[in-house]
Amino acid sequence: MAKSLSILFVTSEVIPFAKTGGLADVSAALPLALTELGHDVRIVVPKYGTVSERRNRIHEIKRLKDIPIMVAGEETMATVKSSQVVNSRAKVQVYLVTNDKYLEPVKGIYQNPTTGKDFPNNDERFIFFQKSVLETCIRLGWRPDVIHCNDWQTALIPVFLKELYAKDNFFAHTRVVFTMHNLAYQGSFPASTFEKTGLSPKLFAGNGLEHGGNINFMKAGIVYADAVSTVSPTYAKEILTPAHGFGLEGVLKKHKEKLFGIMNGVDTEIWGPETDKLIDTKYSRASLEGKFENKTALAAKFNMVADLDTPMVGMIGRMVAQKGYDLIVDAIDELAKAGIQLVIMGEGEKKYLAALEKAARKYKNIGLVPGYDEEMAHQIQAGSDMLLMPSQFEPCGLNQLYALAYGTVPIVHRTGGLADSIVDYNPKKGAGNGFAFTQYDTAGLLEALKRAIALYRDEEKWEALLQSIMEEDHSWKASAADYVEKMYRKP
Repeated sequence: MAKSLSILFVTSEVIPFAKTGGLADVSAALPLALTELGHDVRIVVPKYGTVSERRNRIHEIKRLKDIPIMVAGEETMATVKSSQVVNSRAKVQVYLVTNDKYLEPVKGIYQNPTTGKDFPNNDERFIFFQKSVLETCIRLGWRPDVIHCNDWQTALIPVFLKELYAKDNFFAHTRVVFTMHNLAYQGSFPASTFEKTGLSPKLFAGNGLEHGGNINFMKAGIVYADAVSTVSPTYAKEILTPAHGFGLEGVLKKHKEKLFGIMNGVDTEIWGPETDKLIDTKYSRASLEGKFENKTALAAKFNMVADLDTPMVGMIGRMVAQKGYDLIVDAIDELAKAGIQLVIMGEGEKKYLAALEKAARKYKNIGLVPGYDEEMAHQIQAGSDMLLMPSQFEPCGLNQLYALAYGTVPIVHRTGGLADSIVDYNPKKGAGNGFAFTQYDTAGLLEALKRAIALYRDEEKWEALLQSIMEEDHSWKASAADYVEKMYRKP
């Protein structure tokens, strides 16, 4: 039997402390799944100013106070506090890093909530966080077998470990892995940021941290990590091309021997209609009538009346082009007249929000929730008959996996993790778990929706589809084991 591992999971967001997207869900669910497999897992995350110590039961750790961290040639003190993420089967220790310069006074994660723009000192904020992570291990006297870094906000950790701590045996046997959740966000900063890291100038040029004249945090993680992954097998192939590599495809090709694609999973305790505490009526494959009760409750929130003959279609996602909002806005009149009720929730670019607000005023069968609300996200999953995910590109996607668990049929653009998880329904064979379109345009979207509506009209076939998709297992068990065997254990 292989020995258990000690794993430090480093992330910029994790529920319930901070969330802007799916990374926060993964950052809680994967460590819990790894703990269930018998490993010693701990999480490190920044404690932003919006994180409530009382509500999240955060406690001080005496020996982790006033840790000096050098950023941009100045010493800044870090303080690390403690909490937990838990489910009924496991619990994981969480260390929250904060200070009175970069984190505690800031009422936002990456962006100023008032202006919607990135904080101008995000480079310093996350250099500080990453250095604090390694110093926390030393202060604790805890030598993890694996440090698992996630996205650009943690991508300098393998560089710091192998360059700044090269002569220190503390991390001599620590393997560093790096997961890219979305290559569109790379942590690219002006060359002047490099000096703030305290790294040797020789590391900047050539095959080091420089990319397009800037310092690129994500490139650093790809080059320096012992293993690199992204969040679905198809996306792992797509990012080797100019269309999806966002300028890093050459770097990825050079390091493709250590690149893996591992599909995200679902925390079935949080996302499951039989146990969900945030929906109006719990239900299961054996009691699908409860789904209509949730549909009725959801419709009422938008002054609609639920109808067995009219499908409720939900959409949850950031209002950006990546998530397909250009298609939604272009097709909004056709969607309104397609014989559906449509509920959309998201926050992002003002042009999309303004267009959807106009549509919601014009059409009584369109409901809009500006912003993001966790409870409403669960209610949309439970109350919808179908879920739209027309993403231009999608590294993995979680909402389509949640939808399957709730008997909500996904309608997706065939790309990335959506291509890996959703099989287009074949009416002749009665096989498939959703509706997918290949060509990224409004015609493809509307054609897939039309096919879904046609099947919805056939009550017997539709219920058979729901029974089938709700039986699928998309839990973290298999994916967590893949991380251990493919990335954590040395080849």
